[in-house]
Amino acid sequence: MLMYVLHSEGSSPGRQGFKMLVSGSGLISGSIGGGIMEYKLVELCRQELANKAVKQPFSKRQIHQSNIARDKSGMICSGEQTIAFYPLGKSDLTTVSGIIEADSNGQYGVFIADEQGIRFDAGASLSEPFETDISNPEKWLVKEDFGHFPELHIVGGGHVSLALSKLANQVGFVVKIYDDRTDLNTVAQNQYAECILVSDYENIGNYLLPGSNKYVALMSFGYRTDKIVLQQLLDLDFKYLGMMGSAEKVKTLFAEMLAEGTPQAQLDKVHSPIGLPIASKTPEEIAVSILAEVIRVKNIG
Repeated sequence: MLMYVLHSEGSSPGRQGFKMLVSGSGLISGSIGGGIMEYKLVELCRQELANKAVKQPFSKRQIHQSNIARDKSGMICSGEQTIAFYPLGKSDLTTVSGIIEADSNGQYGVFIADEQGIRFDAGASLSEPFETDISNPEKWLVKEDFGHFPELHIVGGGHVSLALSKLANQVGFVVKIYDDRTDLNTVAQNQYAECILVSDYENIGNYLLPGSNKYVALMSFGYRTDKIVLQQLLDLDFKYLGMMGSAEKVKTLFAEMLAEGTPQAQLDKVHSPIGLPIASKTPEEIAVSILAEVIRVKNIG
C-alpha cells in the first residue's frame, strides 16, 4: 500500500508529497508525518492488505486537533493533511519501473496521483513543484514534479564533503560532488552522491548551472581554488551559495576580490563562514551546521 499526502496546511507534520510504503509482510519505508497518526494508518494499511478488501484508491482527511468530532488524527499540533491510499499491484509495475529508470538515468518527470491510481510521465515538467485539484474526498488530482527536488552541489570532496553528503542525502537532497583531485579516498567512499565530477575548477562554470532548487557549498582544497570557483559562481543565481573557511580567510579573500573589482553586492550573497555558528569541530559537526543553514534558507528564505 502506498500512502501519499495529497494536501497539507498549517502545522501538519506530514507535508504535501510525503510518501510511505507498507507491505503485506510488515515492512515499511518513508513517512507521512510520524506520531500516533502514522502508527494508526500503518495498522490500517496492514489490515486492508491482510483482508485483501481494498481494490481502489481512497483518501482520508486527518485533522490535528483534539476538540473535533470527525477526522481526528490523534495529534494536537494543529493543521491538517489529506492522505491517499493506493493498493499497489502488478499493474503498477510499469509506473514504478519508469520512476526507477528515470532516476538511474538522471532524468526527472511528473508523478501523477488521482482517484484512479498513480502514473509517471518521464521527461515532463511543471512550472511549480505541485499542481493540485482536490474537489472532494472521492475526486482528486495531484501532480508532483520530481525535477524540483532540492540539489546540493558540493565543491570539494574531502571529509566534510563526505559527512555533508550523507546528511543531505538522508533529508532528501540530490547530492552532486565536484573536485579536481583524482584518487581521493573520501570521494571513492562517497556512496551518497548521485554524481561525482572530477575536473579542473577553471571549468566548473560549464557544469554547475544556476537554478532556484540548487544549493552550493564551496569547500575546495584551499584559498586559491576557492577563489577560482567563487569568481565563476557569483554571477549565477542559486538558492544558496556558501563558502567554508575561517573568518580571517573569508575577510582576506573578500578584500582581495573587492580590490580587483568584484561588487560588494555579489560578495554579500555568499554565506561565509559557512554554516550556523554552533562551535562545530569535527567534519560531522561542521556538516550539521552547514545543512542546518541550507535547510533554513530552503524552508524560510
